[in-house]
Amino acid sequence: MTGKSSPKAQPAAPTISRRIADELGVAERQVAAAIELLEEGATVPFIARYRKERTGGLDDTQLRTLAERLEYLTDLIKRRETILDAIREQGKLTPDLEREIMAAVTKVALEDLYAPYKQKRRTKSTIAKEAGLEPLAERILANPSLALAAEAKAFVSKKKGVESVEAALEGAREIIVEKIAETPRLARRIREKVWAEGTLGSSLVKGKEAEAAKFADYFDFDEPLHKMPSHRALAMLRGQKEGVLRVKVAVPHVKERGHPAVNEICSEFGIGRKGRPGDAWLAETAEAAWKTRLEPSSSRESINRLKEAADADAIKVFSRNMKDLLMAAPAGPKVVMGIDPGIRTGCKIAVIDATGKLLDTATIYPHEPKRDWAGALAKLATLCKQHKVELVSVGNGTAGRETEKLVAELSDKMPALNLTRLMVSEAGASVYSASEQAAKEFPDLDVSIRGAVSIARRLQDPLAELVKIEPKAIGVGQYQHDVDQGALARSLDGVVEDCVNAVGVDVNTASASLLSRVAGLNATIAANIVAYRDEHGPFRSRSELKKVPRLGAKAFEQAAGFLRIMNGRNPLDASAVHPEAYPVVEQIAKKTGKKIDLIIGDKAFLSKLEPETFADETFGVPTVKDILSELEKPGRDPRPEFRTATFKDGVDTIADLKPGMRLEGVVTNVAAFGAFVDIGVHQDGLVHVSELANTFVKDPHTVVKTGQVVQVVVLDVDAGRKRISLSMKQGGSARPAARETKAPPPNSSDSPFSVLARLR
Repeated sequence: MTGKSSPKAQPAAPTISRRIADELGVAERQVAAAIELLEEGATVPFIARYRKERTGGLDDTQLRTLAERLEYLTDLIKRRETILDAIREQGKLTPDLEREIMAAVTKVALEDLYAPYKQKRRTKSTIAKEAGLEPLAERILANPSLALAAEAKAFVSKKKGVESVEAALEGAREIIVEKIAETPRLARRIREKVWAEGTLGSSLVKGKEAEAAKFADYFDFDEPLHKMPSHRALAMLRGQKEGVLRVKVAVPHVKERGHPAVNEICSEFGIGRKGRPGDAWLAETAEAAWKTRLEPSSSRESINRLKEAADADAIKVFSRNMKDLLMAAPAGPKVVMGIDPGIRTGCKIAVIDATGKLLDTATIYPHEPKRDWAGALAKLATLCKQHKVELVSVGNGTAGRETEKLVAELSDKMPALNLTRLMVSEAGASVYSASEQAAKEFPDLDVSIRGAVSIARRLQDPLAELVKIEPKAIGVGQYQHDVDQGALARSLDGVVEDCVNAVGVDVNTASASLLSRVAGLNATIAANIVAYRDEHGPFRSRSELKKVPRLGAKAFEQAAGFLRIMNGRNPLDASAVHPEAYPVVEQIAKKTGKKIDLIIGDKAFLSKLEPETFADETFGVPTVKDILSELEKPGRDPRPEFRTATFKDGVDTIADLKPGMRLEGVVTNVAAFGAFVDIGVHQDGLVHVSELANTFVKDPHTVVKTGQVVQVVVLDVDAGRKRISLSMKQGGSARPAARETKAPPPNSSDSPFSVLARLR
């Protein structure tokens, strides 16, 4: 979130509010209020939850979009002022140009207008102007009827470096080419024409066949720019980045009509073929302007535009998947055994208690090369009995299914243990294991064992554990390493913040990582909270947080409502009711003659209260409604109930799959074209968007979420290419194996499957 605008930018603030309001489809006063709160240092979760009266109920999604647009438009205003000052200093700022600059609504449009006035390195055009050839260029452009050689002869000067008539005309051409390229309205029209009519094509770089195997669908491929889906654009651009694909923008044209972009140039500058002496020369100049300046710049702009749109789509997909993963159902306070499977180095085991504290560790070797299956069973049995293990969390990496079989056999042989086993995504566990935070938490623990701890804890409470890992490392996105990393980080940080604050945090048990994600707090304050807690014992009230070093009044205001004090002095401290609103609850207690602790949880009593009765100028009806709702179920967890998926016995590898099989699985990733599902065979299957439901599905996220347990039918299996096609349609049945094609058509379900499944 940016700070306040500079004094020069301030007059345009109402325009910013109005623009953002139009984009969001809300009232300008709502946007203005939100901007004011953001500039005061308020966070998005705080505004969304506790300032509904001021913003008219804008939600966190609207507020984050608002904050992004505010930053962009504020930067636009600052850049506009810089450009105006620069042109003004040159003495070239006319009223018309100033109006155009003030009306520009994008940074690209601003730079187009500034291009002719920008200080630039010496070009051929600059050298030609220094040689005095600008009048010649202007005369030819203004009057193509002139005899070119005769006109140019007067400009020949060995002293100025113009050796011949041809040199004079070439210099004049360079000046006209630059003039054409730096005409803003023409540049905009051509850019839009390239975007609307152009295609993005790709071809194999000669000699790169082996390295480019995963890009086989793009060896000879092209598609209209404005229709290209994000996953295809990112795949092609990745291939280009890796040096195995050649990517090029092309604008189709009919030979008889000429090139559409060149025609635009001729139309703008009145260049025609009327038999005049300068017509052919000017037509060649227009062609040169396109090929040397406007084609490269328009191609770059089109690819950038495509990349920005693809990035936005991919980031949106990643963020939604991340939210689903963070908000997945927690197993809760149970004793969990985490197993990080391995073959040569063995399976690492960590047992944690109901609070996440590490109880015991071990390493077993049930697989190659030791194959100590019996010894592994015995060790698992001992640990499970000793610590009364309830859940066994098995990482889904290499040897995951084989290790899960080991636990299944233990359950069969010792049913009294009453074990529940689950396969858990181990994405990011190794990142956490090697992190500074893990080293501080477990300084004497082997890195591989730390991974088992993470696998156990993420089953117990996904949100609390996954916040310790850099979001990109969790791997639930579409080309997350190819998109704008700054935009991705901002989006994911917002998702994590929203999720943490939606659930709320127990201040007496939360890690510093989790606390640092609470609205208003940062890593330093979070560490200070933990240090204070370690020194003074559990917090007994929210007000006690004010004693924590660096936790000032503003931080307390932002964070207090999201921090929970369980079994504290004030029962409201365990709820999402903000301390500033405690007087409302006290008023309810006073008017009804009922104690606060008896009001909490009494749904029948609370349902009879009229919010309007307790609303005032400070706390309006929306806030009072939230308070009453919270009092019904204080501190309620918005996450769903915990549920497990059961993989089918005997189906352990892709070779075990047969079309028509009905299986249970877990959604691991949701993309624009469908959902990937783990069915326990080490290779996720794809449920294409057309197979998600019996009705048309536009957005897969409306049907499935990451972490969701689903029932699927196997449609097709290609073991050689590691492709599994699944269906979630009711009454789904197997279909014949699809014929291979060299390059699928743009809307083929094969393309996203082959690219994302093999590249992610």
